[in-house]
Amino acid sequence: MIQVRNLTKRYGDKAAISDICFNVDKGQVVGLLGKNGAGKSTTMNILTGYISATEGAVAIGGYDIISESAKAKRLIGYMPEQPAFYPEMRTEEHLGFICDLKGIFKNKKNRAEHILDICERAFISDVRGRMIKNLSKGYKQRVAFAAAIAGQPEVIILDEPTAGLDPSQTIEMRKLIVECAKTSTVIVSSHILTEIQAICNRIIVMNEGRIIADDSTENLRRSHDFTNPLKLRIKGSPETVVNVLSSINGVSRVERLPDVEQGAADYAVITDSEKKDKPYGDIREEIFNELAANNLPLLAASRAGLSLEDIFISLTEGTPAQYAIDEEATLR
Repeated sequence: MIQVRNLTKRYGDKAAISDICFNVDKGQVVGLLGKNGAGKSTTMNILTGYISATEGAVAIGGYDIISESAKAKRLIGYMPEQPAFYPEMRTEEHLGFICDLKGIFKNKKNRAEHILDICERAFISDVRGRMIKNLSKGYKQRVAFAAAIAGQPEVIILDEPTAGLDPSQTIEMRKLIVECAKTSTVIVSSHILTEIQAICNRIIVMNEGRIIADDSTENLRRSHDFTNPLKLRIKGSPETVVNVLSSINGVSRVERLPDVEQGAADYAVITDSEKKDKPYGDIREEIFNELAANNLPLLAASRAGLSLEDIFISLTEGTPAQYAIDEEATLR
């Protein structure tokens, strides 16, 4: 649905983005992540045809965004980080204006029905007749979202859609995005990484104008999960348990965690990333067998996974992902 080839944008001697390439298939929800200045907004502005690239090409639904801009833009719904409104317009007037700009639903009856529909989808039916200047930040964001989905575009591009929203409004906006993803291809840029993780099935990470990662959240986590600790709850003498665990080939460190169950102790077992004969240093079977051989009942086990924040910092800082052992950690 979206094809990006060797995209570069320069401002004088500075390259905002350099040689970016990616495809987005129909129905995907893609999160675009990066620090401030990484090139996210530049990329989104080029995708929407708002600015042109210095080099490279973008195609939306097979239409080139420059040479076939009218056809390409008809397929796009865009919600900028800072939506622009005519504040004296009422909500339904603004949405009618957007429909006129897009050249859709010229029949007044059809347009009116469509505006009612997108107002219901964006949960703004109760403010259809109110002036935009009198709306709260949350309602203005939802009006901007309704404008983005006007005409049922095949591609929806959202730049920081939950900026400035309170937690309940953020949840509502997230639901709207997930609902639209059922019928449209969606690209979302956000600084709220948990939000991206919740709604996106693919993540593109940018740093200094280049793409440094492009994969699903799960695959990104797997590719970094080399030293993530196992959290174990074991019955037996803590001294004996630590000695047994430490003796296992592939265990680099054992840390005692606060106990949460009487008669048992909790431990964090950090595995050796250099153990190449097991995927991601997976020595769970060896741990189980050694504990059983020493009559140390294993009551619970879980693996501490990396958060998206951990992965993001690792990728953008160029440092190994770190797992902090939470002193308040408990096993569920």
